[in-house]
Amino acid sequence: MFRNLLALRQISQRTLSTSSRRSVQNKVAEKQKLFQEDNGIPVHLKAGVGDVLLYRLTMVMTVLGVGYCVYEIGKAALPQKK
Repeated sequence: MFRNLLALRQISQRTLSTSSRRSVQNKVAEKQKLFQEDNGIPVHLKAGVGDVLLYRLTMVMTVLGVGYCVYEIGKAALPQKK
């Protein structure tokens, strides 16, 4: 029982330690070069294909949402006669 508690304490100390086991490469300088480059591309599309797809999906959903809202407001403003 006591041995299990010691093992648990040791495991919890390992997982909560602040030292890293492997070094992480700093990529900030590379990202700064990418986003500060003057190539005529808007900053929200410079990260690549994923950004373009997310942008287009957002625009399509926005246009469809506005269209649906206009339809519902028009339907509410002009009720059907019985």
